Amino acid sequence: MNLGVRWTVHGDGRTPAPGAVVRPDERLSWPRTVGLGAQHVVAMFGASFVAPVLMGLDPNLAIMMSGVATAIFLLATRGTVPSYLGCSLSFVGVAATIRASGGDSATVTGAVLVVGAVLFLAGLAVQRFGARIIHAAMPPIVTGAVVMLIGFNLAPVTASTYWPQDQWTALLVMLFTGLAVVCLRGFWSRIAIFLGLVFGYAVSWLFDLAFGKIHSPLGGAEAVDHWRLDLSGVAKADWVGLPSFHAPAFEWSAILVALPVVIALIAENAGHVKAVGEMTGRSLDDRLGTAIAADGVGSVLSTAVGGPPNTTYSENIGVMAATRVYSTAAYWAAAGFALLFGLCPKFGAVVAAIPGGVLGGITVILYGMIGLLGAQIWINAGVDLRNPLNLVPAAAGIIIGVGGVSLKITDNFELGGIALGTIVVITGYHVLRAFAPAHLKTAEPLLDSGTSSYDQPSGKDDEPRP
Repeated sequence: MNLGVRWTVHGDGRTPAPGAVVRPDERLSWPRTVGLGAQHVVAMFGASFVAPVLMGLDPNLAIMMSGVATAIFLLATRGTVPSYLGCSLSFVGVAATIRASGGDSATVTGAVLVVGAVLFLAGLAVQRFGARIIHAAMPPIVTGAVVMLIGFNLAPVTASTYWPQDQWTALLVMLFTGLAVVCLRGFWSRIAIFLGLVFGYAVSWLFDLAFGKIHSPLGGAEAVDHWRLDLSGVAKADWVGLPSFHAPAFEWSAILVALPVVIALIAENAGHVKAVGEMTGRSLDDRLGTAIAADGVGSVLSTAVGGPPNTTYSENIGVMAATRVYSTAAYWAAAGFALLFGLCPKFGAVVAAIPGGVLGGITVILYGMIGLLGAQIWINAGVDLRNPLNLVPAAAGIIIGVGGVSLKITDNFELGGIALGTIVVITGYHVLRAFAPAHLKTAEPLLDSGTSSYDQPSGKDDEPRP
């Protein structure tokens, strides 16, 4: 049985030949492969560690389970789809909404576990019926709108929780991270979030030395005097130990808030599979269903023990494009590094100590980028927003999702924000389409057709776009 864990050595095992790529079933020498694995961990570090912190979950458990999820993904796809599965930022708004309603970490992970199970079933459906089932239920106008409202729904979290903790640090981190994304090239641009975190730590430390404690709201609470960078927890943490596990709890209200993110995860996986196929010059469309299902299984296992959900990471696509190495052996190495980091509580304590002002500067860019991926889906699919069949449901759903509009059903149950906005987009589009005149029902391409939303170059290019 082929599990995709055997590789042939590419060329001399040192560097790819001119114009060639290291295919998923090939590898370089083991020292170089391990080094590439470490590079993949660094690339996903920023977003993968920021996400669990923003969700209020254990970063050590997050990185450990990302390694487990990556291993599951590689086995399920039999080593044909190189990918690292890191913590999904699409759920940050879901976690904030659930906690604002009185939910705790168990409620958050329980809701997300259900999403992982639904994602697994969606993957099986795609595997059985093909990608057209995605198009039938979620054409690009719907998918783009849902991804957009999920991202922009997070804006109040930055504005009310993180930015006010230290506005000047937030501003500097935002400017530095933006410059890193735009001006740096190759691998360095792919780790811009990580570089922003390091820069933010340094600025916070210098400001504490120069100005002393800051008087500001701490985590959305009342203003108090506090250090910008508090590393007291790092000194107390052990070097070796297990992360904090907890069982999930299930509440219908929380589950309904989380379910719309399934659409975003399907779009992310579809874009990832398409992008990797284009770069390696090999069609992977037949693996789309398997990839989606594997992501679902990884997310279920992670949330079952108290960790965050996972998704494919575009940062790692950038690393592959820059190095021209698509070997899944490097991803096995990355998964191994993730497991080791998960067993170091001191490392997790450093991550948990990220100053609020630093998160403010990074999330301004990060949340906006999530939302604008929805617009990228529209652009790649050629969605015509002059068509009222596209414009009306998307406009209504986005405003409801971003503005936090709610609909009270009973005294104890109401729909609002992401959940209500998604329902309006999906049902609105299909209901309007049923009654729309024929000239408005223009055919739209499949979600996973054409170029991907990650805007990556093909495998024939040596230099990735900045």
